[in-house]
Amino acid sequence: MSVISSSEALSLLQPINAFLQCETPQSWLDEAKKEDNLRILLTDHLICELKAAQSAMYLLRRYVADDDTSKILLGWLKPYEDFTYRHEGDWESLNTKHLSKSVFNVEGLDPFKKDMLDKMVMLIKEELHHFYQVLEIMHKLGFDYKSVTSSRYANGLLRHVRTYEPEKLVDKLICGAYIEARSCERFAKLAPYVSQELGKFYVSLLRSEARHFEDYLTLAAAISPLDIQSRVDHFGEVEKQLIESDDDTFRFHSGAPSAA
Repeated sequence: MSVISSSEALSLLQPINAFLQCETPQSWLDEAKKEDNLRILLTDHLICELKAAQSAMYLLRRYVADDDTSKILLGWLKPYEDFTYRHEGDWESLNTKHLSKSVFNVEGLDPFKKDMLDKMVMLIKEELHHFYQVLEIMHKLGFDYKSVTSSRYANGLLRHVRTYEPEKLVDKLICGAYIEARSCERFAKLAPYVSQELGKFYVSLLRSEARHFEDYLTLAAAISPLDIQSRVDHFGEVEKQLIESDDDTFRFHSGAPSAA
């Protein structure tokens, strides 16, 4: 677990907070700090790490990998999906899985695809390492893994993705930037409200989450035929509405807890 100083944390959060159009509501933090919600929070965090890896894997399979490599990638991710969605396998064995760029045929890839390959492989490795770290924390706390339903958050963003290329890819990358940025902001907000060990873990994630946010934005700007700011603003408004509006389901990316 890497140590991050207070000054580095502030530096990492500055572009994140400038990018997001709202802060996490205090009402969400009040709900998050309740001991009864810790299991839900950790479980949903765990699933979000896998979904982040799956989203990056989709981008590689859709835009970079050939058919043979795509099959290898699906097989590589399968043990994680089996454990999470089908409750099959031993969680401790997942620490032995390591993705390598060597499975990709990089000959003939244009600079954008090479850059996407580098960034997404690193992201997948880090997200799945975080997945395993959350499992370790849950094991120490005596929490058996039991799946929970997803929040409305990611689908609420993706509903606005355009259906034609390269705009579809641009929008997906911008959505990825918002998801990573919100995750980073919430880890920092949560850290003071949880145990010292868990708080240190959340703070240790800031460096990678902030880089993932920057990587997604960099790729979006590189592939877009037009300046991306209008789309960034559009998704920022959507994301703000999802975060600030009432939400009757408490999850890591949920909105303001409903009074009901």
